[in-house]
Amino acid sequence: MGTARGALVKTKDEPKGKRAFIGGFDHAWEGIVRAVRTQRNMRFHALAAVAVVVAGIVFRVGVVEFAVLFLAIVLVMAMELVNTAVEACVDLVSPDFHPLAKIAKDAAAGAVFIASIGAAIIGAVIFVPRAVELGANFFGAS
Repeated sequence: MGTARGALVKTKDEPKGKRAFIGGFDHAWEGIVRAVRTQRNMRFHALAAVAVVVAGIVFRVGVVEFAVLFLAIVLVMAMELVNTAVEACVDLVSPDFHPLAKIAKDAAAGAVFIASIGAAIIGAVIFVPRAVELGANFFGAS
């Protein structure tokens, strides 16, 4: 394992080349799985992402709109992972309450909130007109 400086400093026992590259994906996958298993909000965002993809298929969303939805999903999920990492680091270095620890945690949560609001607005812009049209057709209005 490397030191606190991460990949910039290697020790003798670290794998090199292709094994190290593949191992990086293993660590990334572990982080994602751990976040989904332990973070309630990450599970919510994952379920919301599935719902958005299903809605996109049902409403026959175009390629560009699907790409925008996908980017919004990726942004929210990435922010949630960053938030989880910040919380873990803050808890490690500051197990007791400290005002700076609160600022770090609140800012990370704020980043997730902003990304989520943006994703919700994107979803509304794409899905609300389709839902209104579907409702109008269903109830016979024009």
